[in-house]
Amino acid sequence: MPNLPTPRLAALILAAGYASRMGRSKALLPLAGQPTVARLVSSFRAAGITAITVVTGHGGEQLAPLLGALEVSNVPNPNFSQGMYSSIQAGLRALPAEVEACFLLPVDIPLLRPATITALAAHYAASRPLLLYPTFCGERGHPPLLGRTLFAEILAGSGEGGLAALLQKHEAAADDLAVCDEGILLDMDTPADYARLAELARHRHVPSPAECEAMLDNQGVGVAVRRHSRAVAALATSIAERLASGGTPIDIDLVRAGGLLHDIAKGQPAHAAAGQAMVAGLGYAELGKVIGQHMDFDFARGGLSAAAIVFLADKLLQEDRRVSLASRFAPAFRRFADDPAALYGAHCKYQSACAIADAIAAQCGLTLDQAEDEPVSA
Repeated sequence: MPNLPTPRLAALILAAGYASRMGRSKALLPLAGQPTVARLVSSFRAAGITAITVVTGHGGEQLAPLLGALEVSNVPNPNFSQGMYSSIQAGLRALPAEVEACFLLPVDIPLLRPATITALAAHYAASRPLLLYPTFCGERGHPPLLGRTLFAEILAGSGEGGLAALLQKHEAAADDLAVCDEGILLDMDTPADYARLAELARHRHVPSPAECEAMLDNQGVGVAVRRHSRAVAALATSIAERLASGGTPIDIDLVRAGGLLHDIAKGQPAHAAAGQAMVAGLGYAELGKVIGQHMDFDFARGGLSAAAIVFLADKLLQEDRRVSLASRFAPAFRRFADDPAALYGAHCKYQSACAIADAIAAQCGLTLDQAEDEPVSA
C-alpha cells in the first residue's frame, strides 16, 4: 500500500443532555482531581488530537468558562432536547472542512485511555475504513471513528433509531480494533455509576487485572507463563497488602500489574527489557520499570519498592509453586559453577532476594523464605 498523508482527525465530545438520572452535569463531575470533560480533552490531546469540539446544551452556561479555559470549541446545540442525534449533527456541522474523520464520544464515558485513541488513529491512517470501533474482550465500545463519507448522511438523517441504526447499514464497511482498555465500555448514568468510576479513576495509572489479561492475550502469552504470572501477582499483592497495612507506602496496584505482566515478553531475547519497552510504549512508564527489573534487582540501590516485591515473588515461585530461595537458585549455582561471571551474577540476585525478604520481615513480621511446595492460587 502506498504511504498516505497523515489524516486530519477531530474529536466530538457530546455534553448537551439533561443528565436527569445523574442529577447534575456529568461534564463537571470530578474524576481524580479533574472535571470529566477536562480529563477527556487531555486524553485526546495526549494522543495528538487537537481539533476538539464539545457540544453543549442543558447547563451549557455553567460549562462555557471551563471550555474556554481548555481552549476547545464550544458548540451550543439549541435542539438538545430532541436527543443525542441532534447534538451529533450540531457537532458535525461545526467541523472544519479538512477533517477526514472524527471520534465521537459521549462525555459520560470518561476513562478512555490516550493509547486507545492513538491505536485507533494509527489503524485509520493505515487502512482508511469508513467506520472504526474499538473493542475490549470482543465487545465494541467508544469512541467510534467516523469517516467523512458518513457525515452528509448523518446530517441529512431524521435521527429515527439513533445513530446506531444509521451505522448498522454500513456494518460491512466497519473495522474492529481490539484494545487493552476497559474504559471504552464504562459509562456513568447514575450517582452509583459515578461513584464506581470515581474509584476506578484513582487506579488508572496502571492497567486493571482485566486489561493485563487482554495485554497477555494480545501478545499470545501461553498457559504456563500466565499461570506463573498470576501466582506471582497473587503472592506479590499479598506481600504489598501486608506491608501497606503496617504503614509502609507501597503502590498495591503497581505491584499487582507488575506481577501479572512481568513475563509478557517471555521467549524474546532480553525479555525483561523487551517487556519494559512494550509496556512503557502503551503509556505505563513506571510499570515498565517494574517489569524491567524483575530479572535483576539491586536492593542496595532500589530499596523496598514495587519492583523489589515483584522481583522477590518471582524468585519464590517455581512455575506456580512456592519454593525457598535456596532451592530456587541452587540449579543456577550448579549450572554456572564453571562460569565465574555468571555465577557471580546469580549470587548477586540471590543475595538481593534474601535482603528483600529480610527487609519485609523487619517491616511487618512476614516470613517468606520458606519452601512450601504448594501452588499459589491467583
